[in-house]
Amino acid sequence: RVQLVESGGGSVQAGGSLRLSCTASEYSFCMGWYRQAPGKERERVASIVGDASTDYIDSVKGRFTISRDNKNNTLHLQMNSLKPEDTAVYYCAAGPWYRSCIHDTWGQGTQVTVSS
Repeated sequence: RVQLVESGGGSVQAGGSLRLSCTASEYSFCMGWYRQAPGKERERVASIVGDASTDYIDSVKGRFTISRDNKNNTLHLQMNSLKPEDTAVYYCAAGPWYRSCIHDTWGQGTQVTVSS
């Protein structure tokens, strides 16, 4: 099973930027970023299928960009114009395609804290 290691979390003021990275032990067709804030359910923030098909939740559209570097098996999430409501633990996920993406492997998570 693929192994995922996230990096790049931290603390930033509102309006700032962070870039998350997820290094995978091997290529996965489906990858994504999820987040979980205290007291809330985990939600999918962005996903990428293959090399180019991306999807975002409405609250991050225009601010976040998901991308992948297949040569290095790395997934990125560029986060700009961060808001306090973006504060959460961010998780990288990966998995195969079977009628849709199945994110069945998870990283350990990285904390993102945005202060007002």
